[in-house]
Amino acid sequence: MRVVQYGRGAAVRPVRGARSIRWRLTLLYSALFVVAGALLLGFTYFLAASSKGGKAVTSVEGQGPMPAGVPGTLDPPSVNAVVEAVRSDQLHELLVKGCVALAVMALASVALGWLMAGRVLAPLRIMTSAARRISADNLHERLAVAGPEDELKAMADTFDAVLARLEGAFDAQKSFVANASHELRTPLTLQQAIVDVTLADPDASTDALRAALGRVRAAGQEQERLIDALLMLARSQRGVERREFVDLAEVVRERLPDAGVKVEARLDPAPVLGDRQLVERLVVNLTDNAVRHNLPDGEGSWVSVWTGVDAAGRPGLRIENSGPVIAADQAAGLFQPFRRLGPERVRKRDGDGLGMSIVAAVVAAHGGRVLARTRPQGGLVVEVGLPAYVPSGLEFPVPA
Repeated sequence: MRVVQYGRGAAVRPVRGARSIRWRLTLLYSALFVVAGALLLGFTYFLAASSKGGKAVTSVEGQGPMPAGVPGTLDPPSVNAVVEAVRSDQLHELLVKGCVALAVMALASVALGWLMAGRVLAPLRIMTSAARRISADNLHERLAVAGPEDELKAMADTFDAVLARLEGAFDAQKSFVANASHELRTPLTLQQAIVDVTLADPDASTDALRAALGRVRAAGQEQERLIDALLMLARSQRGVERREFVDLAEVVRERLPDAGVKVEARLDPAPVLGDRQLVERLVVNLTDNAVRHNLPDGEGSWVSVWTGVDAAGRPGLRIENSGPVIAADQAAGLFQPFRRLGPERVRKRDGDGLGMSIVAAVVAAHGGRVLARTRPQGGLVVEVGLPAYVPSGLEFPVPA
């Protein structure tokens, strides 16, 4: 019988009865021993029964006193019959005693199998007990099984690695929820303040009311953009549902920034196998980010865009822009949700803080790679590599 109790601090009793793996191992060991013993007994009996036991008696000489009940004169056939009878009795006795010994040893094998199964499963019981203590509140704990590098230790190390990934995912989720709550609360607080101030003025004019409604509407639009970005991030993290031919050069050409900055573009063919809508979102986010986080107008702001195929045959996109100087160690956090780099990006609430995290999610869903690095003169360089589109199993020609 298996009894399971749920909830924190609940005692979980081990599995009992025939379902216990210890009992199954014990029965398996005993069954193997009984089968092997029966085969050995049968083989021994076969060898003993098939042996002729020497030459047949053809003459009897120098007869001594005969045992009681045996005729005084025995001819060779009678002697052979007696020998055969004695041999048959011995074989029967061998079979009976062998079966008794096999039955006794089978019972002993059950006890020994139970002990050995317990020793084999002892590390599993330790790991199970440690795993039951680990919950979402103490994911930092590990099994940390010591001992030789065998299958059980490999399983424990694998479980520890899974716990480490879960801990990272939980921490990222908690941080994301906290940041999302903060980002969503800001426009709500602004809306509430505008409404309260307007209602507190009994002499508010029509123009004041219109201005208040306009600010409330702008805050609502900011919320809508943030929610749309969150939905796009969730869709990107869900994976690619359908793949088709997409030319990065064509997508970038249609979405190059047309105002505000100087744009330098070299758009060579870059055939990609992926979801066109997600790839378009990737390009839009990168180009918007390059324009938004740049030098002010009139200070020589520029954006450089390249698409093509690298020496390894991998299509890619590289976007470089001018901008304020950012510390090199801050680039690692660029793709985290709600992370804004540089002092300008902290002071100004320009954007929802999800653009680059959506880029990272889209690239990961396609099995590609993305890298960001800061420029010593200011600005960023973002490089994206995506899986190549190969029609009909033929290699796509690499541009010179």
